[in-house]
Amino acid sequence: MNPPGYSADAFPLQGERMVGIPAQPEAATIVQYTTVNVTSDPPKDHIIWSLCCFVYFNPLCLGLAALVYSFKARDRKVARDLEGARHYGATARCLNILSTLLFVVAVLVSIIAVVVFVGKKKIIP
Repeated sequence: MNPPGYSADAFPLQGERMVGIPAQPEAATIVQYTTVNVTSDPPKDHIIWSLCCFVYFNPLCLGLAALVYSFKARDRKVARDLEGARHYGATARCLNILSTLLFVVAVLVSIIAVVVFVGKKKIIP
């Protein structure tokens, strides 16, 4: 349904000329571009995990090494070198995993050793 006073002839389509109106020269076409910046999640530096590994479970100084790599990852992130930050963060994560696993294994071996030692004392008087 057309609004009152609307006529299809009153609004020329693109490329059509109305009768009786002289042709106007073509104006320069303006092209507008839209730039979309897609930001991915910044790389993780695992600094809290590295601090815990350094303070609480630090076998073979792996917690210290993880902490150093975490600081390097944070420095690279501040310098906008995301690939370098990703590399250092991955190294810190691997060192943290290794440190945590060694600590858990050491605790489990200690608990098992204590249980076996106490168990032998009770059996043999």
